[in-house]
Amino acid sequence: MLTRYRDDASAPTIGGWARDVLVRAVLPAIVLFGVIVAIGQLIVGPLHSLPAEDDINRSIRARGGPAWDDITGVWSHIGNTEIVIGVCALAVAVLWWRTRQWWYAVIPALAISLQASVFVPATEITGRQRPLVEHLDPAPPTSSFPSGHMGASTALYVTFAVIAQRIERVWLRRLVTAVCLVIPLLVGFARVYRGMHHVSDVLVGAINGLVCAALAWLALRRRRER
Repeated sequence: MLTRYRDDASAPTIGGWARDVLVRAVLPAIVLFGVIVAIGQLIVGPLHSLPAEDDINRSIRARGGPAWDDITGVWSHIGNTEIVIGVCALAVAVLWWRTRQWWYAVIPALAISLQASVFVPATEITGRQRPLVEHLDPAPPTSSFPSGHMGASTALYVTFAVIAQRIERVWLRRLVTAVCLVIPLLVGFARVYRGMHHVSDVLVGAINGLVCAALAWLALRRRRER
């Protein structure tokens, strides 16, 4: 799976790429959306928004201090929409320049687009309130569930981690992979610490990002799959 674009570097037609994306990425993302909405309705309905999770936010905050406030502020900012889009646009441009394969270069953009398409309507439908603690970041005009910061950073940086497997130098490949996999974890911790999301919001956001990264990577059929 990790070498599918090296094993088959043939260029698809625009129409063929669009059909594959629709069937192998968009339609499964609709199913993912339904699952996430169902989980959200369970949380805000029968589970009464899991009030015990507010205690987790308070407990994590109590172990912090001014230094952690500053550090987590940076980590949280990594998942901001403008940062994710900017990093993604730069990555797409560099990948396109280095590989001359547009269908490969757009994979990160497809991943975060799928994630956003699931996240935005799901958070509107769920309407979960944010944790009952002090919010250290400005609250975006979305509800707490699922975490968009976590979903976007997971979709983007997990995709980068998979793309990094092309790096020939072993030490550099391992380093880049590790950094890319750690970044979403830092974003998720920061969002809980800063009172912007419950733990379950972050976990479901991570699931959204992971699935969308996988769908984007596997969207285009390669020769063995035809």
